[in-house]
Amino acid sequence: MYQFFVEPSQICDHRIVITGSDVNHIRNVLRMKPGDEISVSNGIDGREYRCGIEEFTEEEVICGLRFIKEDGVELASKIYLFQGLPKADKMELIIQKAVELGVFEVIPVSARRCVVKLDAKKAANKVARWQGIAEAAAKQSKRAMIPRVCPVMSMEEAIACAQGMEVKLIPYELAEDMRHTRRIIEGIEPGQRIAVFIGPEGGFEESEIQAAQAAGIEPVTLGSRILRTETAGLTVLSWLMYHLESEAGEESGK
Repeated sequence: MYQFFVEPSQICDHRIVITGSDVNHIRNVLRMKPGDEISVSNGIDGREYRCGIEEFTEEEVICGLRFIKEDGVELASKIYLFQGLPKADKMELIIQKAVELGVFEVIPVSARRCVVKLDAKKAANKVARWQGIAEAAAKQSKRAMIPRVCPVMSMEEAIACAQGMEVKLIPYELAEDMRHTRRIIEGIEPGQRIAVFIGPEGGFEESEIQAAQAAGIEPVTLGSRILRTETAGLTVLSWLMYHLESEAGEESGK
């Protein structure tokens, strides 16, 4: 079933109106017809609105609400991925998969070892493209909200942004003791905000790790092998998703 996002004002009583580029996509790309069922979310309340297409106008798809699915699909904690800018188009893959795994926000970080250097105009264009990828991934994975891709930050700005978050992790190749990593993951409670810092190719410089530690960001190991930047973040997100989903399942008895 196809998923679409609308503003809360577009959901009124038992009527849902879809506008914008999704109108052409529904009518001319998917070739959907009146009577076909779709899933709609307003990106705020976590609900899934199941509705049936009733009619098309030139600029709108008008749908009738059939039922509301209350079961939440979002993780019990908000995860913020602070991702060092990688080379080529790796960021697109990272954002796509991070959204599928439940990330709340992706913050691109221009760390010292980043090969990619973006001026303000290029950075803005990149972020706009990355946001589109996040939206497409949210639709595909039937998220209840579209994760935000933030403007590019320096490492110093990223560290400051993470202050106040209850759990702050930075995988580091010189960190040891997987049991310590496991204890941190297993100790995360629902509702806590989680910051995950991932370095670019070449990792973070020692001075950046020291600055992160001074700000309360915990170095952790991901195992005995060196993971690529596009693998490391997804590994941590997978562990977090498993832990949070398992905790939610135990509480609900599922």
